[in-house]
Amino acid sequence: MYGNPAVDCDGAQMRSLCRHLATVVTVNGDVSDANLDRISAYARRFVLTEKPFVLDLTGVNSFSPECISLLYGLDDACERAGVEWSVIASQQVMRTLRLSGERETFPITGSVADALHHAVEARFERFPQHGTRLRELELTARADDPLRRLRSVAHGEHVE
Repeated sequence: MYGNPAVDCDGAQMRSLCRHLATVVTVNGDVSDANLDRISAYARRFVLTEKPFVLDLTGVNSFSPECISLLYGLDDACERAGVEWSVIASQQVMRTLRLSGERETFPITGSVADALHHAVEARFERFPQHGTRLRELELTARADDPLRRLRSVAHGEHVE
């Protein structure tokens, strides 16, 4: 099978994607006592040293208060690995965190894109010498972008 198949786990589906900026683990479906241990083990497997971790729970339909232990376990794993992490929570997850008084305990982010942006910013802060070089490379890549050149020519601008 091609691609990144989902791992089925008693009502939840899990996927992982190791990106350049961070590792993203996505969970969809129902998180309950029945599958909590497997989901926790699966997610912790992808907490890697020197790579921020993102847990995408936007597709979670139910999340019981007992499942908050998933987030505590990942918090501990990320702390041991020395990496930053963030959670993108569905309405059900947010509701459970709010009702249990745990809303402010975990690094909640609005989207995977926001979490990846935060990972880039954290890396720039942590390694400023790399940040400058990465920005230079990004500007060079933009300057060499053939679509940028076409748009500029179409608008009558001179491009070298």
